[in-house]
Amino acid sequence: AIGILEKCEGHVIFSGMGKSGLIGAKISSTFSSIGQPSHVVHPAEAVHGDLGSIRREDVVILMSYSGTTEEVLNLAAILRTDGIPSIGISKSDDSPLAKLCTAHLETGSLSEACPLNLAPTASTTATLAIGDALGLALSRRRNFTADEFHKHHPGGMLGIGLRTITEIIRFKVGDNLPVIDENTLVGEALAMARPTKGVRRAGAILLVNQDGNLTGIFTDGDLRRLVIDDSQPMQRRIGDVATKNPRRLPANALVRDAQQLVAEYRVDEIPVVDDDNLPIGLIDVQDLIAMKVVTE
Repeated sequence: AIGILEKCEGHVIFSGMGKSGLIGAKISSTFSSIGQPSHVVHPAEAVHGDLGSIRREDVVILMSYSGTTEEVLNLAAILRTDGIPSIGISKSDDSPLAKLCTAHLETGSLSEACPLNLAPTASTTATLAIGDALGLALSRRRNFTADEFHKHHPGGMLGIGLRTITEIIRFKVGDNLPVIDENTLVGEALAMARPTKGVRRAGAILLVNQDGNLTGIFTDGDLRRLVIDDSQPMQRRIGDVATKNPRRLPANALVRDAQQLVAEYRVDEIPVVDDDNLPIGLIDVQDLIAMKVVTE
């Protein structure tokens, strides 16, 4: 079945009656999200004019738990006559549907969750699992990447999580983010980092060594602790009272990486560095909250 799908140069089309058709619509959506064009055709409508939506370069996946649904079998017979590859999903490899399809996947005989063992429940769940497994196996076979996935999910939480953090950085070095030598005194550093009127500053100062490499971060929390614990806080070397070697993200990290860092370590500011460990920006947890990526 995977081999048939891999060779598909057109659409993957799903068809089934009733609940099976609804399950097919969900699986079709999975296929589309991983870059395989897909749509649904109702088997009864197919033989009453909708066959034109199925082309020779397409692959059709037919679903019928019993494998005996008349409308599905009629479509399967037409596809076989026209030489269009089809994949059947039913409870048995001995079903009439299995015999008409190019390839067949069996769910096995299942007891429905319905107390009467009638309403499609366990059978539709099994069909859904098989269909999604086909889609994911196909994406692996085609080496489908996260970047390609993002192209199909530009909106919603999935799309946001796959954006690079450089797309959302609000505090940037050389713009509104102070970077100060670690040997500077706290008082001098605060004066240097004083915000310009009308320009919002980050709630942290990034510290670097003489080579410009990130060595620490001085946050509002560090300042509060220093003022409480030290009699001459402004005369201390800022590198001695800052958070040393802070957790950071590379410039090519994704928003979801920042989300994970906040969730695991409860950090409020995350420095962003280039390949040489030179700071280029800062992710503020408030930005992630505003995007609804994390909650307060």
